[in-house]
Amino acid sequence: MTPDARPLGGLHPMSSLPEARRTTAPLPPLPAWRVWALAIRPRTLSLAVTPVLLGTALAWADGAARDWWAFAAALACALLIQIATNLHNDAADFERGTDVEGRIGPLRVAAAGWVSAGVLKRATFACLGAALALGVFLVERGGWPILLAGLASLGAAWAYSGGPRPISHSAWGEVFVLLFFGLVAVAGSHWLQAGWTGQLALAPWLAGAVVGLPAAAVLLVNNYRDLEGDCRAGRRTLVARLGRERARAIYALLMLLPYLGVVALAVTGENGGRPGAWLALLALPLALKLVRSLGAQPPGVWLNTHLAATAKACSLLGLLLAVGVML
Repeated sequence: MTPDARPLGGLHPMSSLPEARRTTAPLPPLPAWRVWALAIRPRTLSLAVTPVLLGTALAWADGAARDWWAFAAALACALLIQIATNLHNDAADFERGTDVEGRIGPLRVAAAGWVSAGVLKRATFACLGAALALGVFLVERGGWPILLAGLASLGAAWAYSGGPRPISHSAWGEVFVLLFFGLVAVAGSHWLQAGWTGQLALAPWLAGAVVGLPAAAVLLVNNYRDLEGDCRAGRRTLVARLGRERARAIYALLMLLPYLGVVALAVTGENGGRPGAWLALLALPLALKLVRSLGAQPPGVWLNTHLAATAKACSLLGLLLAVGVML
């Protein structure tokens, strides 16, 4: 067997997979780096980075001392938890047989036979363990609020796909994303830099909603694309409960409502508000384009591109807002 044809560590031949769990015809093996690049889903990682950048930028703009070590550790933790969530989702969906043939979403490595579910789970625990180790440092910096946020985030990373009632199989997935990729991530990053200022800081929670809502829209597009397969597998996602037409209305709200938050951030606060926040409105045309295009044609492979574009729109909004508040 040539090096390119040799199975990767922890992999099993496609012929050994249960018939119900195959997503495609037998596939040729890939180099290990490409398999793991597919497994971590790099297009989703910006959703973990953006809220940390935004929360940190808000704190620095409001005069907090710049703690670069806390920023770097928070960023690394966010990435590790997101990667762990993706790896565990790949393994868990394969074991449940929900990544079935006919799925139009990106290929999952366990279902393709490139990596066993066991290897993915061990990688999941390694990422969560690394995040926990960094979390000790962050708790020393931020105290009990960071401890609570960190433990909740670690637990949510597992609960998203694990347990008898995984979040990803329910109508609560979008709420999960709003909470942990928006409110908790932005407010937690802000707290690490600014701590308690003696007054209730509303700006980080508002900013958390600004990036959390379109992040939830990313998941909604994912479930909109996978609706038929999810229904066959018994997954009762928000889209499965609402149907496509009402799901498109929810998508529009998730994509456009954040811009009211941008306006609120721009006009409220000390010294006449944060006028630089208006910069984030430059992302509005892309959001409007995506809202119009979601129902323009029947569901199909094109939704993979639409999902990626939604993630880019979310990240663009958050980055523009982060830069704007610092001006």
